[in-house]
This record gives sequence, C-alpha cells and structure tokens, in this order.
Amino acid sequence: MKIHNYSAGPCILPKEVFDKSAQAILNFNNSGLSILEISHRSKDFVAVMDEARDLALELLDLKGKGYQALFISGGASMEFLMAPYNLMKIDGKAAYLDSGTWANNAIKEAKNFGETVVVASSKEENYNYIPKEYTIPADADYFHCTSNNTIFGTQMKSFPNTNIPVVCDMSSDIFSRVLDFSKFDLIYAGAQKNMGPAGTTLVVVKEEILNKTGRTIPSILDYEKHIKAESMYNTPAVFPIYASLLTMQWLKNLGGIAAIEKINNAKATLLYTEIDRNPLFKGTAKIEDRSNMNATFVLNNESHTETFDKMWKQAGISGLTGHRSVGGYRASMYNALPLESVQVLVDVMEELENKI
Repeated sequence: MKIHNYSAGPCILPKEVFDKSAQAILNFNNSGLSILEISHRSKDFVAVMDEARDLALELLDLKGKGYQALFISGGASMEFLMAPYNLMKIDGKAAYLDSGTWANNAIKEAKNFGETVVVASSKEENYNYIPKEYTIPADADYFHCTSNNTIFGTQMKSFPNTNIPVVCDMSSDIFSRVLDFSKFDLIYAGAQKNMGPAGTTLVVVKEEILNKTGRTIPSILDYEKHIKAESMYNTPAVFPIYASLLTMQWLKNLGGIAAIEKINNAKATLLYTEIDRNPLFKGTAKIEDRSNMNATFVLNNESHTETFDKMWKQAGISGLTGHRSVGGYRASMYNALPLESVQVLVDVMEELENKI
C-alpha cells in the first residue's frame, strides 16, 4: 500500500532523493565509501557544500546580491539565539511578531540580549490568525517574523515594509512560494520541514548587516566566522546537507519555486474546499491566514473521531493527527507531497460524510 505522509516534520521528501541518498549511503560518487563516513574536507563533499550553498541562493534569486548561504547545526532553535547575538546592538532593541509557538520561543531568546518589543500577538486567540496593522519601531535593530506556523496552520501572506533589517524564520515554507526574498536580510530554515532530514539549518544572510552590534560573539555563533569558513567552521552535518542538495536539485529540475507554488496552491485549494464544503469538518485558522503548508481542521462532532481515524489509516494516510495545542487534524502538504495524496484524504472525508 502506498503511504501518504502528512507528517509535520521530519517530512516527506521526493522519491528520487531517497533513491540517490540510499545509493550514496552504500557508495558515494563511486568512491567506495559511504556518504556517512567520508571526510567533510574531502573534495567530494566540499563540492556538495559549494553546490548546496550556491543552489540555495539561485532558487531564492539572491545570487550576486550580497548574500551568503550557510548550513549550520542546531536547528532553527539555535537561530533564535544566533539572530540577536549577531544583530542586536549592546543596549539595543529588537521587534518581534508573535504569531505562534516558535515565534514565542524566539522572543524568549531575544529577551536575554536586550529590549524586545512584541509589536503584535495572536496568542490570546490560540494563534489562529496572523496579526496585522502593527507598528515596527524605527529604531529597532531588526524585525523578526515567522512566515509559517506549523502547529496552528497559519501563514503570512504579506510582509511589512520597513527600513530596518528583516529576519524571517521560514523553516516550514522555505522554497514553497515565490517571494521577493531580497526584502529579507536574514532567512533561516530548519531542513526537516520542507528541505531535507533533520540535522542542518539553512541560513541566508546579507553580509552588510553583520558586525554592527559591538558585541563579542562566541565563534561558533558568529555568522561571519561561518561565512569565512564556507560553512566548515566545525564539522557540518554531511548527510543532511547532501540530502538537502538533492531536494534542491529536484526542485530546480521541476521548474523552481514558481513551478512548485502552482502545485502547492492546487493541493491547498483541493483540501480547503473540502473542509469548507463538508458539514462534518471545520478549519481552525482564519480563512485569510490559512497555510498552504499545514492545514489544521477538526471534526464538528468528536463522536466521529474513532471512525474517521480508522478510515484514514486504512487508506494509507500517516501523520494526520493534529498538534496537542490545537487538537483535531493537521495535514502537512510540503513540496514533495503529491496532489494524489491530497485527493486520497479528500476522498476519505467525503466517504465519512456519506457513511454518517
């Protein structure tokens, strides 16, 4: 039976990425060595790192625009710390948009470095919408936002115009839609949501915003140190970076971000249309802020839960259970999830309606 993987992360990856990764585990580049055991200083892996960094900038249309792409360990949670370390001045302040759990965690870290202004929050409504029409302090060292909120199924559809540096956590929707990425000065994304296996984080930073804080930054947390070392300051996560490169190659061959955005829009439209049409279900996020990556919904009558759960599991659907903060269901429709998998879920929802 085909498994339809709706896991929120680690997430589904393209089949060709699994196939090429599996071969590389046995014999990487006909070297007789596994990708799991080669030196990160070997010519073969240096080539992987160079291509991965270059391709990330190419997909984001940031090549030649003063940006550097890095692969750093520690996940997005490490970037909650690294961003203020590298951007908040001594006695400075930063502005944050509180739109979900991970945004809130980023705020907690920033407070350790200086004044942290929360410009708006949707916490009181259990983060079921994206705050809008807020004012960003002009004297803040940077503004931080989270583009997509996996737990609550919300996504920023527009971003504020400001003259201060903009930092964005794009962990769960990186490479999924066309944006003017040059509007962002620092982008970070944990690989395991939409790019590769857990273990590495893509960081894209505009070099001109660095070295302005007056702080002494620990070397391992200093973006400039990582740039100078070409993401080899310490031993990188070899396999996750290689798998991320394969995923980016797959995306480029597909037609890039513009091509995958059309597919993602079709998947989201298919599922949200059924959620709104079917009287047994309702979405939990405000319609205007619904995420194309993570659709959250609940049954109107919880007595149908046992029946529905049995049906979708029998259909080969995996990872549909919602986060405990929201309950119900969460369908994570990352880039590699095919439209046919969404149709299977919609068919099960229709079948439940006919059965009740």
